Amino acid sequence: MIRDITIGQFYPADSVIHKLDPRVKLFATMIYIIALFVFKGILGLGIITLFLAGIIRMSKVPFKFMTKGLKAIVLLLIITSVFNLLATPGDIVFWKWGSLQITDKGIINSVLMTIRLVYLILGTSLMTLTTTPNQLTDGLETALKPLNKINVPVHSIAMMMSIALRFIPILIEETDKIMKAQMARGADFESGNLIQKAKSMVPLLVPLFVSAFRRAEDLAMAMEARCYNGGEGRTKMKPLKYGKCDYISYGVVVGFLVLVIVAAVLLPFPQG
Repeated sequence: MIRDITIGQFYPADSVIHKLDPRVKLFATMIYIIALFVFKGILGLGIITLFLAGIIRMSKVPFKFMTKGLKAIVLLLIITSVFNLLATPGDIVFWKWGSLQITDKGIINSVLMTIRLVYLILGTSLMTLTTTPNQLTDGLETALKPLNKINVPVHSIAMMMSIALRFIPILIEETDKIMKAQMARGADFESGNLIQKAKSMVPLLVPLFVSAFRRAEDLAMAMEARCYNGGEGRTKMKPLKYGKCDYISYGVVVGFLVLVIVAAVLLPFPQG
């Protein structure tokens, strides 16, 4: 389960998506998230599905590798689906017990929210799988550069996000090692009730936090030893430059959002 988390990992491949400017991918991800919560009908769902499927195919990232990230949120998906199913009022009631009920609109909302969460994980994972942490940092810093005029520490924010993304796979691997070591010493993380399971996580969390703080301290000392002082006056080995494909991608993404909005107006689902 721990190794199934794909967010923060980079999958090397020779694809059009990998070669795009990171600013384009950040913009496309933001538009994609907006579209996910704007669509209201079967036409909009179809447009988003075709768009996501096309991007995944163009990225050359194996679909099985991407879907591994869904295993970590199965419980969240179930809770969200059940909550929407039982707590949404509607015109047609199929089952009712006290304040809980299953209605036509509840079924629609439950299915839509599950689809939105699945698509959200797949879409955001695709950005990190096709973009290195360095590229994400450069893209985010360049995109937010105008905020420097109002004294927002853009470089520091971008650096912190880059370091956080780099630490995700490292901490996942560290967690897996500690868990196996504790299980070899007789630790049981599966049996027992909720309170017992929470107590059994203490031998895992304590060394994990110690390791994380130690890595953070080592990184801070290394940056200080190299006289790192932020983005003031720093140059880049590979400055970001837009190409023809990047401009085309911007147009495709904007067109995609327009289609989703138009579809939401023309053929919406009945809403609760």
